[in-house]
Amino acid sequence: MDALLAYFTTSYFGTPGWFWLAFLTLILILLVLDLGVLHRDNHEIGMRESLLLYSGYFSVGVAFGGWIWWQLGATKAMEYYTGLLVEQSLSMDNVFVMAMILGYFNIPRKFQHRVLFWGILGVIVLRAIMIGLGTALVQEFDWILYLFGAFLLFSGIKMLRKNDEDEHPDLDNNRFILFVRRHMRVTDDYHGGRFLVRLKDPQSGRMMLYATPLLLSLVLIELADLVFAVDSVPAVLSISQDPFIVYTSNIFAILGLRSLYFALAALMHRFIYLQYALALVLMYIGGKIFLHDLVKVPALLSLGVTLGLLAGGVLLSLIKTRNHKTAN
Repeated sequence: MDALLAYFTTSYFGTPGWFWLAFLTLILILLVLDLGVLHRDNHEIGMRESLLLYSGYFSVGVAFGGWIWWQLGATKAMEYYTGLLVEQSLSMDNVFVMAMILGYFNIPRKFQHRVLFWGILGVIVLRAIMIGLGTALVQEFDWILYLFGAFLLFSGIKMLRKNDEDEHPDLDNNRFILFVRRHMRVTDDYHGGRFLVRLKDPQSGRMMLYATPLLLSLVLIELADLVFAVDSVPAVLSISQDPFIVYTSNIFAILGLRSLYFALAALMHRFIYLQYALALVLMYIGGKIFLHDLVKVPALLSLGVTLGLLAGGVLLSLIKTRNHKTAN
């Protein structure tokens, strides 16, 4: 009993073990409810259901921030909320890429939630690795933060200058797709929403394992998340170097965004100024890193600036495109 108690109270990455266990248990419960109860059958998710799913995940994420406030204090809670907002906002660009990938493979809408859901499991593992490495580097070498700041400034400037070609890569010549098609059996048919299926090989007549388009789209979405994490993880690490705060805010943000995908995919064409708002957020965070020795920005003020920039970009976009039709 004493050994078990010691395990839960031992600090892991600066946070008691039972904090991590409570978080992972909550995430497991949410995922089981999502796939095992709400989406046991494959069906097309409409905008209303998407918004309801998001409101559920968002409410749990906000409540979790309240729990952090109660356990760790207001500063940690503000860092969590800022990280949640920044990660979810920076990941919105990923919606374009996910829609493009699912559209390229002609994934039926009733199977799209399945692909996005299983993609979350990969994100949980990959983000843990990236955040663990990032926080270890920051704790070992303080000057790494300045590299993060320079990278965020550069990313913000690059985002301001991004053009349509950057947002629409050529998937026909994607190296991963070409590699898989050369080295693995791939079927273009869907088999009840399965990622792998056994089919008879037309040459040998033997039953062989084939990848379906769902598996290809899943892996591409995971690779795309890795690319986007190169921006978002340093941004959140610049807000807090506490692995628990960074990781939990990342996972709740991604859970919310994936559930909101079906609503956002139909509206993203209206957010014409969101790219510029995100660029300003990156530049603000990068600039704050370089000035942190001279100016101490309170966590609440940082959250307010970030929220103000993003809200301004969204509102200006909606006003400018108020006469545009919703995309199908």
